[in-house]
Amino acid sequence: MHHIELYVSDLKASARFWGWFLGELGYREFQNWDSGISWKNAGFYVVLVQTEERFLTPEYHRCRVGLNHLAFHAASREQVDEMTEKLLARGCPVLYRDRHPYAGGSTHYAVYTEDPDRIKVELVAPASE
Repeated sequence: MHHIELYVSDLKASARFWGWFLGELGYREFQNWDSGISWKNAGFYVVLVQTEERFLTPEYHRCRVGLNHLAFHAASREQVDEMTEKLLARGCPVLYRDRHPYAGGSTHYAVYTEDPDRIKVELVAPASE
């Protein structure tokens, strides 16, 4: 993929979450303008754009038609564990706690969370571990 562009309801709140999350994965700020910001890593970038007021309803829901979630590669299971602790310390939800870190199956080691608009975000360890 080249990039992903997400329209968000509150650019400042989303930029705090995504800036931290992507920074932990080695992304660096790439572009910044009044209504948007992006982060880039190895030729791929994630863009956030403030949604215009007239398009804020209905709110996003991952079970409607469209994006369900974004999944990112972790370097290791240790990174998944570290990010889980950091997410909890930041007050971010860790989804599927009763099945964590195997919510995706017995061989799928991952943490799931949500951004401020409740877009599900997954960080998954390499399968070879």
